[in-house]
Amino acid sequence: MKKQQFIVTGSALALFVLLFFFGRTVPEKKKNTPETAHDKHEHVGSTGVITTEALLKDAHEHLNANQLQYVTQIENSVTRGDVKLQQMNAYRQLAHFWGDSLHNNALGLYYHAEVAKLENSEKSLTFAARLLLEEMMTEGNPGLQNWLGLQSKALFEKALAINPANDSTIIGLGACYMFGNVSDNPMEGITKVREVAQRDPGNLYAQMVLGLGGMKSGQFDKAIERFLLVVKGQPDNLEAMFHLAEAYEQKGDKVNAVKWYTMIQKLIPFPEAKKEIAERIKMLQ
Repeated sequence: MKKQQFIVTGSALALFVLLFFFGRTVPEKKKNTPETAHDKHEHVGSTGVITTEALLKDAHEHLNANQLQYVTQIENSVTRGDVKLQQMNAYRQLAHFWGDSLHNNALGLYYHAEVAKLENSEKSLTFAARLLLEEMMTEGNPGLQNWLGLQSKALFEKALAINPANDSTIIGLGACYMFGNVSDNPMEGITKVREVAQRDPGNLYAQMVLGLGGMKSGQFDKAIERFLLVVKGQPDNLEAMFHLAEAYEQKGDKVNAVKWYTMIQKLIPFPEAKKEIAERIKMLQ
């Protein structure tokens, strides 16, 4: 994976979902449909920091008898022989169970991260850290977002201990500070990413993260500068275009907002998204 592709590839689906729904101003009424694993855990950490133990406890409480028996058997399977190998196999099974079967992305990624810690290679650690970070960037629950940020931060730090010169890892760690509320000093993260961007202005990953930081802090002019650099280097980067259009809109520059929404509309392949963008353009004109 190229260093500048992290957010683009990791949240492409989330981007299109945002494009489909960003025009809706009134929340839809909830339908009487069965809860998903994610719905069941929305209350966990909704008002503060949570722990892995609390997250696991809450998840176990929502399992039926057969599921609980299955997951408990896996959790207790490491007893003898090559314990490390057994742990890795168990964690892979748990990652599949929680992530793929129950669609609890947080716990699925947690167990992928546990495998990476045991493998302890730069590649496995950074891959797992990026998955956690990407999940964090689209998570709406503040407590769970913080938890994901802390998990990702720990992996990035382990990877940097192996290779301190990896700019992609430095940027990822900085993003944890900037967007995960993992520290009382988010400037620490901004500084890390900014140093990479100053040393290598062509690092579009750093420019993208700094642009998102500008959006979060309301510094729309600075965000626009960063996103324009990304689009110049990656003319087909729809996510950067979307954030650029949004930045212009938030700034009050309707002309440029319409310009970029129009460009997105021409490139986006989904009719539903095209319709939503058309509505947004109409509203701005």
